[in-house]
Amino acid sequence: MGITGRHRWASAATLALALLVATGCTGGSDAPAKPTATRSGPAAVAVAVARVCAEPAAGPGSAPAGAVTVDPAVVNDLAVKTRNSPPHTTFWLAPGRHTLEPDRYAQVMTKEGDTYLGAPGAVLDGGKTNNYAFSGTSPDVTIRYLTVQGFVAPHDEGVVNHDMADGWVIEHTTIQGNSGAGLMAGARQQVRTSCLRDNGQYGMNAYKTGDTIKGLVVEGNEIVGNNTDDWERRQPGCGCTGGVKFWAVNGADVRGNWVHDNRGTGLWADNDNNDFLIEDNVLEANDGAALMYETSYNAVVRNNTIRRNNWVEGRRHAADGDNFPHAAVYVSEAGGEPRIPARTDRIEIYRNVLEDNWSGITLWENADRFCNSPANTSTGYCTLLVKDARRCAKPAIDTAPLYDDCRWKTQRVDVHDNRFALDPAVVKCSVECGRMAVLSNYGTYPDWSPYLGKRVSEAITLKQDNRWHDNVYTGPWAFVADDPGRPLDPGQWQGLPYRQDAGSTFTARAGG
Repeated sequence: MGITGRHRWASAATLALALLVATGCTGGSDAPAKPTATRSGPAAVAVAVARVCAEPAAGPGSAPAGAVTVDPAVVNDLAVKTRNSPPHTTFWLAPGRHTLEPDRYAQVMTKEGDTYLGAPGAVLDGGKTNNYAFSGTSPDVTIRYLTVQGFVAPHDEGVVNHDMADGWVIEHTTIQGNSGAGLMAGARQQVRTSCLRDNGQYGMNAYKTGDTIKGLVVEGNEIVGNNTDDWERRQPGCGCTGGVKFWAVNGADVRGNWVHDNRGTGLWADNDNNDFLIEDNVLEANDGAALMYETSYNAVVRNNTIRRNNWVEGRRHAADGDNFPHAAVYVSEAGGEPRIPARTDRIEIYRNVLEDNWSGITLWENADRFCNSPANTSTGYCTLLVKDARRCAKPAIDTAPLYDDCRWKTQRVDVHDNRFALDPAVVKCSVECGRMAVLSNYGTYPDWSPYLGKRVSEAITLKQDNRWHDNVYTGPWAFVADDPGRPLDPGQWQGLPYRQDAGSTFTARAGG
């Protein structure tokens, strides 16, 4: 989805104060409050804000015993000393601006077990000349207390861990003002308490060429202002922007992050991801959706504060006459699958607070998007149940098991014990906002598709175990099933044939 309009900015202090007031956490402690609800009412979630960018932790003021000191006055000192030192060396970057050779391919080629520690004020600066900062396939590299900025990685490539090596640990690090992705990812990577800010495409691109990333941890970071190069405008429909993009990640803990003011989506899991735990995050004021979980499987989304997302994209689509329910949490061709091992066999969305977003949660399935279909935007990829997309063809796709296994199904999604609040005066919307939705399109393409007509639409709405229940709604919410041009009121949503939101409460007055 492209972006138009001026990007919104607010100070960390302003955002934090507004968040604390909205969640009822106005004391001096940053510790999350304990949930207070029972089965019949959602918890009042109070989530600590990870103010990492404004309050970065300071590194060691002197070189630790045995460390190699890197001199900022010597151009390329870091790369040379890394090359001349054995694996498992600790490097201490002294205060000041460190640079590499003025060549686009100059970079630090890491070795196994190397550790890079920044002193207070240590910056590795690419000078808008170098493409990459830390590269190489060596595992178990650690980077702490360092600022990395001014690198110009190409589109879809990254600055730190450019070669997607495994086992890297990035902590207390600021990665800012770079082109491309600030950070790539490998298996067992841990990104903790770091600032991923104002990078041209992504804060982090969790993608590994030709492989699955297993065991990723993203915890306690501030992820803000990314996609400064506005790639969705430059390449419309690329689906290549946001705070963090996850691609083929199996097992991820995304916890306690402040993901805000990104141009586009905040967190986007796209293509054959599985086994995600997304909890205790603040997802706020992103131009697009706070969270997209697309063509993926098995996730727990809980105890998050999700507020004021999708104002830019939602308003733009409404102005264009688009009545699709663009939402804060968008589940697209993704669902629970018991045959794929994970900590859950559903997509569970519970005990979250969603406040003053353009809309709420949309469950969507494109009837024309399946393995081997020209409409599949993940070209060449298939579901985790069918490895070879070429099997999804006539006549085998017409019958079990391929009829079910060749398409990413939005199924087994359980939305419960959440609080949804909407004040149209805050959002400044009068049409196409404040909606909850479960729907599909009418299958039309290709002509050999076994999913033509209303087969998928009827399945996602009535047959694939997608359920809302025991939620609390305040404000003028509407509901969509089948037809976005025919919104339902709460009574219709709860009645036949949909029977959604059993045990939920509805208060039309905003803020009630």
